[in-house]
Amino acid sequence: MKKSPRRERFEKIAANRVAGVLKGLDSLEKCSNKNNYEYGDEDVKKMERALKEKVNEVIRSFSKELEKGKDIEFKF
Repeated sequence: MKKSPRRERFEKIAANRVAGVLKGLDSLEKCSNKNNYEYGDEDVKKMERALKEKVNEVIRSFSKELEKGKDIEFKF
């Protein structure tokens, strides 16, 4: 079955953006080298909180969009 243009566009754009995020995380990981950088437990916790909050926000956004199309039953 042929994919719709919107599906093809999503796959292309989403794949590129996820790859960019993963590349950014790889770059951030390089900051973990204690020979080159100085940081503490609180710094790591701050980064972890920020990253988790943003990932959760993005997932909620996708889930919210998926829920939009579901029927809401109403009866008297």
